[in-house]
Amino acid sequence: MLRAGAAATVAVAAATNAATPAVAAPATPPEGAAFQSALDRLAGTVASGVLAEVRDPRWVWRGSSGVRELGTSKPVVPTGRFRVGSVTKSFVATVVLQLAAERRLGLDDPLRRWLPGGLPGGDRVTLRHLLQHTSGIFNYTDVLEELYPAVADLVRIRYRTWSPREILGLIAGRPSLFDPGTSWSYSNTNYILLGLVVERVTGRTYADEIRRRILQPLRLRDAELPGADPHIRGPHSHGYLPDVRDGAVVPVDITDFNPSIAGAAGAMLSGAGDLNRFYGALNAGRLVHEPLLTEMRTSFPDAGYGLGLQTETLPNGVTLWGHTGGIFGYVTYSFSTADGRRQLSLSANPWGDGDPGSALLDLLTAAFPAPEGTAPRAAAPTRIRNLDRREG
Repeated sequence: MLRAGAAATVAVAAATNAATPAVAAPATPPEGAAFQSALDRLAGTVASGVLAEVRDPRWVWRGSSGVRELGTSKPVVPTGRFRVGSVTKSFVATVVLQLAAERRLGLDDPLRRWLPGGLPGGDRVTLRHLLQHTSGIFNYTDVLEELYPAVADLVRIRYRTWSPREILGLIAGRPSLFDPGTSWSYSNTNYILLGLVVERVTGRTYADEIRRRILQPLRLRDAELPGADPHIRGPHSHGYLPDVRDGAVVPVDITDFNPSIAGAAGAMLSGAGDLNRFYGALNAGRLVHEPLLTEMRTSFPDAGYGLGLQTETLPNGVTLWGHTGGIFGYVTYSFSTADGRRQLSLSANPWGDGDPGSALLDLLTAAFPAPEGTAPRAAAPTRIRNLDRREG
């Protein structure tokens, strides 16, 4: 596979003037070569292109590998924008937690309080259940896969605009998977409902609330709520879905599509830097304060999922908080240390049939080394997302 790599290290700027003696050039992070090696392995086996940013108080490393469009030699732009998929859920959850802090809603409010004409059983499902995927509500994207199983089907509907009510109509008549709060099952429907709750509580769309409460205060300029706009503005890599034609697997370019099909469950665009700034601020307690931040990071047993936040414990014992995302042609990993001081965000465009697990794990452990003097300890296996997911 044609491959091209690029990497850069950016120092935290120091104030200086003409009378100030020149300072030594900032050191490249010692893990920089390991970061780039992991990206090269991903681009060589499971992705047409990949980019990442690792951010630390002392430096920022950006790198890329592969091509931004198959059939060309154009390298991936490390600062390019991409579809983040379910990373959107952390932004929506942050808005809901802020509304809880303002006492405008309660995490244990029944869904029916805010959406009285909602789903059957809405008196037993709470906002906490929705945030944590313990509602038992059927996942609408599973229905989409039943209705549109072939890549050609998805291409046919790629520019259709979906309203939240149309999306909820997909699960009409589908039974609950379990009683609310008794088990865990990832359902994108939960966040479509939360988007409607935010609108009911505030009188503004979830997108407007994310802009007002998160993007503007943090000055995130690459993060975007695109609505029904099918295009990605600015530098970006192309996303592909595999199709079989005449017995051969061929790429179908799915870069342009109407993201309203994902809505509050996964419609956002961003660059890696803005995701890092977001998770850094969130985990540092700047967006959600205690005790609600602790509630946000309280996981359902054996699920590794809090209220819009995933947690991963690496083999070196470091615990991370963030989210993964997958949506037609794009997969995202975005995680931070618990104190928010170091972050990693990665976007990959799946293409290939290799195993991404070892390269991703090497990247994570290089980006998040154990503190000096920390003894290694056993950790649960990190849940590495496969790069063939179409959504989620």
